[in-house]
Amino acid sequence: MATYDPFRDLDRLASTLLDARRGGGPRRMPMDLYRDGDHYVLAADLPGVDPGSVDIDVDGQLLTIRAERTLGSGEGVKWITRERETASFVRQLNLGQGIDTERISAAYRNGVLSVTIPVSEKAKPRRIAVSTDDGDGVIEAHESTPQPIEQ
Repeated sequence: MATYDPFRDLDRLASTLLDARRGGGPRRMPMDLYRDGDHYVLAADLPGVDPGSVDIDVDGQLLTIRAERTLGSGEGVKWITRERETASFVRQLNLGQGIDTERISAAYRNGVLSVTIPVSEKAKPRRIAVSTDDGDGVIEAHESTPQPIEQ
């Protein structure tokens, strides 16, 4: 047997009123972003979102993710409670320099959108050949991790 909780109803009412005051605009999606080798991975929570509604675009260095969650209601349905809301989600990230925007890919599984953002070849560490004036040989230089100075 279900019990009546007036505080839950007041909380839901306050939430609805606050959402209406905000204009019912798009909500931010929670996300994680990390670097794994030569690419970044963005993981965004989008539970209940139809994968067909997910739109990802890149304009210059700005990555934009949009998604919609719609809730179907069949004919003759009488709702007992409805706490899951329809919602629009949007998130924008400035990618900065050194990103290969042509090879960004995405997958949606189990309510999580994963976007793989590769680092461009130009931004990866590389070896540089250094020639000498006397023509004896070539010295190779490469990036290294700074070592602490011992005193």
